[in-house]
Amino acid sequence: MTQTTTERPAGRASGSVVPVLAFAGIVVAVMQTLLVPVIKDLPQLLDTDPGNATWVLTSTLLSGAVATPIMGRLGDLYGKRRMLILSLAVMVAGALLSALTSDLLLMITGRTLQGFAMGAIPLGIGLMRDMLPRERLGSAMALMSSSIGVGGGLALPAAALVAQHADWHALFYGAAGLGVLSIVLTLLVVPESPMRAEGSFDLLGALGLSAGLVLFLLPITKGSDWGWASGTTLGLFGAAAVVLLLWGVMELRVKAPLVDLRTTARPAVLFTNLASIMVGVSFYVVSLVLPQLLQLPKSTGYGLGQSMVVAGLLVAPLGLTMMFTAPVYARLSAKYGPKVTLILGLLIIAIGYGAGLGLMSAAWQSLVISVLLGAGIGLAYSSLPALIVGAVPASETGAANGLNTLMRSIGTSVSSAVIGMVLANTANNVGGVAIPTMHGFRVSFLIATAAVAVGLVLALFLPGRRPAAHPQLRASSEEDANLEHAEAVLRGFRGRVLDADGAPVARAKVTLIDRRGRQAGATLSAEDGSYALTVPDRGSYVVAARAPGHAPLASAATHAGDDRQVDLDLPLPGATVPA
Repeated sequence: MTQTTTERPAGRASGSVVPVLAFAGIVVAVMQTLLVPVIKDLPQLLDTDPGNATWVLTSTLLSGAVATPIMGRLGDLYGKRRMLILSLAVMVAGALLSALTSDLLLMITGRTLQGFAMGAIPLGIGLMRDMLPRERLGSAMALMSSSIGVGGGLALPAAALVAQHADWHALFYGAAGLGVLSIVLTLLVVPESPMRAEGSFDLLGALGLSAGLVLFLLPITKGSDWGWASGTTLGLFGAAAVVLLLWGVMELRVKAPLVDLRTTARPAVLFTNLASIMVGVSFYVVSLVLPQLLQLPKSTGYGLGQSMVVAGLLVAPLGLTMMFTAPVYARLSAKYGPKVTLILGLLIIAIGYGAGLGLMSAAWQSLVISVLLGAGIGLAYSSLPALIVGAVPASETGAANGLNTLMRSIGTSVSSAVIGMVLANTANNVGGVAIPTMHGFRVSFLIATAAVAVGLVLALFLPGRRPAAHPQLRASSEEDANLEHAEAVLRGFRGRVLDADGAPVARAKVTLIDRRGRQAGATLSAEDGSYALTVPDRGSYVVAARAPGHAPLASAATHAGDDRQVDLDLPLPGATVPA
């Protein structure tokens, strides 16, 4: 693992950065639910059979899963803003391609390019960590993380309205327009992050992870069509296990891996990612059940007989509530920590699904369920990036949040497959048409409740808030994640970088080198010349500093498990350096 910083510089971003990045996240999330209102009509629209038409949705899911961790790592290496713009540009190209065709293969290609933009979510979170001051970071990351649900929720009524009154290709023109607007706003408002990870891009690791994810997600999304016990489904699951195992062994041996599996194995990261899968499962269930229940005719005895647009409007509060939950999360997290807010969110989701079992007989009841679940999912989603950011170095923020976003995508994929199978197996056949039953809807809600229960157990294993060894840190830290990171820094080397006259040197690069000559960490000095470096282990190190206009300087230091002060006086070029 290589890194360039251990501390986030003071924020210099304008107040418009957060809404612009959140808007980019919402635009990207729209791609996931853009075609939900016309799913049943896709075979006719594309002149193909239903099995082939599902690839229009599956392709977006697969490309999004593959792109998320890869774009996160590329952002860490080459610039998060640059990769964010690239992701959005690829999405726009895919939307325009889909808008101009009704050919199945071209449509699948366009939808694959649209899914590529899912990497924008972790890139936006990484930009926020790099630029924003602590007091703004919590609510900002919460809003960015929730944008996945916000975009999905708001897209349903908007897409339904367009699909009902215009040609369905207009959906893609609208998506392309939103993408272009997001690119322009990002270019105008969002600065590039100075943070960079050192090393090179792990191309072999990216190919291995991509192959493993496709082999794993493909049978999940198509298993109900192929048969869960079919040779194709089981063969792909087996191949995925082999490929991912070999990929993991390779990543442990690579100097600069795509995903640092040792960091991923830390309890704070591992249990957060596992809980993310459960949150993803619970989020997608309501998106699959409520629109169908609302649109089924009243003649079924339980359908609510609403139009496509009205059904979308009744489910829209799911996304709106998630958006308005972000500032509430920031206050709760500042006081109790992101672990507590994650647990609280999961409890509210459980209450929402539990109440939903008895609230399916009127349209207004769907509104209540949407608001309850939106609040719970909003709190849960908002907690996830704070937990990840507090457990990984700044140089790995993009890759780590990319992996976390991938875990949520896996959760939604599993949810889609399982709930689809449940609704299909419990459906009534009326005139050759499968009609979902109330029994199937309730079983789906029970499955969501069970997923939330598993998520609660996983959340309990997360490290709790530590008592502050330095009280002043608690006042300046909005979140427990930042507090834990600050406390960790105190267990290494700290000091000041000064010039020959004793004046502080800002933005000097301070590097920690271990006894084998390898970089063990690095950071940039603050405006007052101060720096802080974590130490991976006790032992002998060299602390080196360099800055423009000064000669480099190195100082030997030994870490014995306590905080060590190492001040570095950078001489001018040509000056005599004391031995």
